[in-house]
Amino acid sequence: MPLSEHEQKLLEQLEKQLHEDDPKFASTMGSDPIRSWSTRHVIIGVLGAIAGILLLLVGVSMQAIPVGVLGFVVMGAGVYFATLRGAAFGKAGKGKPAKGKPKSSFMSSLEERWDERRRDDS
Repeated sequence: MPLSEHEQKLLEQLEKQLHEDDPKFASTMGSDPIRSWSTRHVIIGVLGAIAGILLLLVGVSMQAIPVGVLGFVVMGAGVYFATLRGAAFGKAGKGKPAKGKPKSSFMSSLEERWDERRRDDS
């Protein structure tokens, strides 16, 4: 369902306010190509998960607990690697917190807009 024109304008205002209040968080949550899904990571992760499942099945069929545990660990690592984004290898979370307006101003403006919207709908 597409957004109405009013909702699109409201969304743009919220994005602008977020970029003004907390640019570091906004850039982290944005669609930065470095932080996007990597096809290579997904393929390697899926192959690792499949290898782990096969290793787990071999361990169960041979009744070798260490092989089964190793298969489970490899499977989990493959899934984890497949779901990683580029931000995990970057410098996310490092640095000083952004200075500027207090963070409550963003939340208060959201609450005000929500109240206005509810008043308009009534």
